[in-house]
Amino acid sequence: MKRTYESLRSARWFAPDDFRSFGHRSRVLQMGYSHADWMGKPVIAIVNTWSDANQCHSHFKQRVDDVKRGVLQAGGFPLELPAISLSESMVKPTTMLYRNFLAMETEELLRSHPIDGAVLMGGCDKTTPGLVMGAISMGVPFIYLPAGPMLRGNWKGKVLGSGSDAFKYWDERRAGRLGEQAWAEMEAGIARSQGTCMTMGTAATMMGIAEAVGLTLPGASSIPAADANHIRMSADCGRRIVEMVWEDLAPARLLTRASFENGIACAMAMGCSTNAVVHLIAMSRRAGHAVSLDDFDAFSRRVPVIANIRPSGDAYLMEDFFYAGGLPAMLERIRGHLQVDARTVNGRTLGENIEGAEVYNDDVIRPLANPIYAEGALAVLRGNLAPDGVVIKPSACAPHLLRHSGRALVFDDYPALKKAVEDPELDVTGDDILVLRNAGPRGAGMPEWGMLPIPTKLLKQGVKDMLRLSDARMSGTSYGGCLLHCSPEAAIGGPLALVKTGDRITVDVPARRIHLEIDDEELARRKALWTPPPPRYERGYGWMFGRHILQANEGCDFDFLETTFGKPVPEPDIF
Repeated sequence: MKRTYESLRSARWFAPDDFRSFGHRSRVLQMGYSHADWMGKPVIAIVNTWSDANQCHSHFKQRVDDVKRGVLQAGGFPLELPAISLSESMVKPTTMLYRNFLAMETEELLRSHPIDGAVLMGGCDKTTPGLVMGAISMGVPFIYLPAGPMLRGNWKGKVLGSGSDAFKYWDERRAGRLGEQAWAEMEAGIARSQGTCMTMGTAATMMGIAEAVGLTLPGASSIPAADANHIRMSADCGRRIVEMVWEDLAPARLLTRASFENGIACAMAMGCSTNAVVHLIAMSRRAGHAVSLDDFDAFSRRVPVIANIRPSGDAYLMEDFFYAGGLPAMLERIRGHLQVDARTVNGRTLGENIEGAEVYNDDVIRPLANPIYAEGALAVLRGNLAPDGVVIKPSACAPHLLRHSGRALVFDDYPALKKAVEDPELDVTGDDILVLRNAGPRGAGMPEWGMLPIPTKLLKQGVKDMLRLSDARMSGTSYGGCLLHCSPEAAIGGPLALVKTGDRITVDVPARRIHLEIDDEELARRKALWTPPPPRYERGYGWMFGRHILQANEGCDFDFLETTFGKPVPEPDIF
């Protein structure tokens, strides 16, 4: 049943014959609009994360006009509301510190303004979960517009993948096998259009998950940013959100546990970023349909990696994925692992959206019988070193490291690690396990320090991978034997804080086990002697972050923003 104008949120601001509404109307008229522009129409927020410092969203300055065109065509009134941008490359110390800031801003932008529905413009890593988390908590109908991946990189006729090839060739440069001129040429060719990383990094992963969860139009997550289809999709989002408002298709009526389980299945088949774990858990908890590390591990055991996209794959990038059929085609191939009755923002089910989607290149999107990796992209290990879990991406790890025991080489901070790995006399072998701690949510805001650099000494010996353990995250474009998100983190006294150089650590990925080879009595003795590090921030947003951030296995949301914290926020008073 279609809603009436009087039932819309915006009508509380504009419809009454009172002094406050007079003020609201007169100020809209002040901007050059007439009553005919908004009266009787839903007001649509376009939450735009464009900025001059966000390379991934450089086209959003134009795309917002395409969204507005669609909103106007469908009989809505569009209002652009800028939000913090969170460029993964530029923002320091880490965008993870500000993901929840964006979530808070999105929620309060939508709540405090006369908004009936929203189009969320994002794509760069933390913008997808931040926008979605905030909009879910606010509860108005919304649709997500993905930025889309950039075009393939190119250098001397070679296809370059953002992040993945940067890490690979930087190791070549550190080893003395790549000169300064070649490095400079590569720098100019690896990122050559607007859009997000075109590898299966966090940006592509989260855009794909948003589509699988049901928050985008069908196929929207795979369209390259520079493709004219992206312009048309943007206008389609504007038209559809107006319909969603009249249908009252709010997140509470759209999202179920099945929606988020579809997101997990999609992530596994894509060869997802490890960051998917933290973000999808946080999104699901906002919706009141919490998924957990155990859910990720269960799906990983049955959903194979079939997207042959770097870094899990060895050849292709997101542009190739789009030409091969994109996300609808991949989802159709894993239909048996999906709950196809889950609803999506276009009003149809996921199953209806992917019905008949074709794969045009079986090497880019593999058949189930010929996967890139027979199990899913991620695995969750537990043991006395990580009671609440540690995450690894076995699909991008050297096979010989999936069962391994080695000597720990421990670093308490990144500067010490960075200095040590360049030391030609460092006491290290390829069998050792590098350990970085105090880099988790409370310790450092959980930056992407988890792809610990392989010591130069070993690179020159030809070592390409080794086990690395931390409570940090790593870039979704990265690869290798990195054990991440170790929980509880070292900064709050987790077992990682108690490891000493020379201890032996055993890792068994098939058995999902990680173990510090010391007895419980010795672990307890070390715990009794441990003292917490001083707080990183003593005022401001960082202080609030340190006080309220949850652990990685809980999604790193703020405790006071979760659905279960307190009563629902009421509509704002208008007096």
